[in-house]
Amino acid sequence: MRPFPEPDPGEPALGSPGRYLLWLAAAHRASAVLAVGYGVLCTLAQAFVPAAIGRGVDRGLVAGDRGALVAWCAVVLGLGVVQAVTGTLRDRCSVTNRFGAAYRTMQLVTRKAAQLGAELPRRVSAGAVVSVGATDITRIGAALESTARGGGAVVSVAVVAGVMLTVSWQLGLVALVGVPLSAAAVAALMRLLHTRQHGLRKEQGALADLAVDIVDGLRVLRGIGGERVFADRYRERSQRVRHEGVRVAGVESSVAAGRLLLPGLLVAVIVWLGAHLVGTGRMSPGALVAFYGYAVFLAEQLRRATSMVDQLTRALVAARMVTDLLAMEPALGSGDRDLDAEAARGPLRDPGSGLEIPPGRFVAVACDRPDDMLLLADRLGRYVDSPVTLGGTPLAEFPLAEVRRRILVVDHDARLFSGGLAAQLDPHGRAGGSADCGAGGSAAFGADGGTDGGTAGGADRLRRALDTASAHDVVEALPEGLDQEITGGREFSGGQRQRLNLVRALLADPDTLVLVEPTSALDAHTEARIAERLGAHRRGRSTVVFTTSPILLDRADHVVLVEGGTVVAEGRHGELLADARYRAVVTREVTVS
Repeated sequence: MRPFPEPDPGEPALGSPGRYLLWLAAAHRASAVLAVGYGVLCTLAQAFVPAAIGRGVDRGLVAGDRGALVAWCAVVLGLGVVQAVTGTLRDRCSVTNRFGAAYRTMQLVTRKAAQLGAELPRRVSAGAVVSVGATDITRIGAALESTARGGGAVVSVAVVAGVMLTVSWQLGLVALVGVPLSAAAVAALMRLLHTRQHGLRKEQGALADLAVDIVDGLRVLRGIGGERVFADRYRERSQRVRHEGVRVAGVESSVAAGRLLLPGLLVAVIVWLGAHLVGTGRMSPGALVAFYGYAVFLAEQLRRATSMVDQLTRALVAARMVTDLLAMEPALGSGDRDLDAEAARGPLRDPGSGLEIPPGRFVAVACDRPDDMLLLADRLGRYVDSPVTLGGTPLAEFPLAEVRRRILVVDHDARLFSGGLAAQLDPHGRAGGSADCGAGGSAAFGADGGTDGGTAGGADRLRRALDTASAHDVVEALPEGLDQEITGGREFSGGQRQRLNLVRALLADPDTLVLVEPTSALDAHTEARIAERLGAHRRGRSTVVFTTSPILLDRADHVVLVEGGTVVAEGRHGELLADARYRAVVTREVTVS
């Protein structure tokens, strides 16, 4: 038995949340069947204990037969051993199901997130994705785990009710009527609980969205004194979550009360009726002991069965969120035309705006509206459907993965991930030995640009990228240099993140690099150093910088002015300064008519 599923998660059965849960169960068919089988054996062994004790009382104690008493005690011991062994195996399989289902769901969600790529944050809130990873997969795993105990409980209740019916039809009838009634009453509460939990789940997702926004914008909030405003919003939203939580807790308390009260009443009725039958001589004392054990056993199994229903109810709510995410398909299609290196170095042209990027040139684009920068960058990188062509061929005809490899778009909100800094800057490890670039920064490299632990060529690429992005001081400030573990870049300032993102882009070395405001958070001196080195670093490759910074514009080979989403002027920075429209965008000059 494998403790976890195979790495390939396969194709899920989408549609209703119930179908998805059934697909997960089928994906772990062996362990799921074993878990339920062991669960049934365990509970049946427990169920037969009262019968064995009753026989021991009647044939051993009441009849005074010591041999029979010892024999039935041995039977009780054997049933206990079976219960212990099968219970251990049941729990082992249940845990396998739990973590296997959670792991498989996380695989599917991660794969879908990677498939959607840049579309994901536009279609799903960050809080919803966080809630799926933090809460929903846990509930789905817990539901699959509960099926072993719950399945065993359902089977054992049916068996015990049948045994009781054959021994005493009166007590058996009470059990057969009382058990379904108790289950029906709890099920009615479960349906209400499902509705309340769905509402709570939506409010929790909205609260997570707000928390993500606050964390991401904390520096800005402190700069403009907006902490109190967002704190009030968070407090208001959290109170709504609390209100929904109280409503859910009210139903949960009713469910808990029903799970204890109804089986308890059933036990009381069975014991009272059994005592009456013993008093009238229609039942032996041993049978009464057995029936009392059955009643207590039924109460416990009813609690287990309703607990399984509760877990499945929560899992259905969670699975709905998961299936909604998994059902999303990328809006952008992928072509099948080969995109070779020669075609990738052709001119990149956007017919809609008239913007054309000649191959191997450093082009700066100044837009009168900030939104146009992001829109044009998305069109050039095919993050939205557009008629953009590369070498005269529409980008839509090329495989999307190949377009992403050849054309890299880096906006000012690009993020670093958690982990070692070297791995974040060069995920493919082509830069080589980061271990020796510690607190000494560039001094850790040898005279030939190599390191003790990496290749000279890779280390030289890394050093050159750090030089171009003027980011050596960022690495030098870290205690462990490039080996420093970072937490998503939150320990860096905005300008430091921009420079590290530029290092990562330069190390990727795409045929066309599109940068959106890459120096907006930098001081003029650092920006000037980057502007001076960027063109030389990218010589022979196409580089597009969307910016209104005069420093970057002055260093570009070619400058394009976009007004109202359309190219209206082109030339060198010095030449375009004679155009009042260009000056209004670049120097913020105000023309008074």
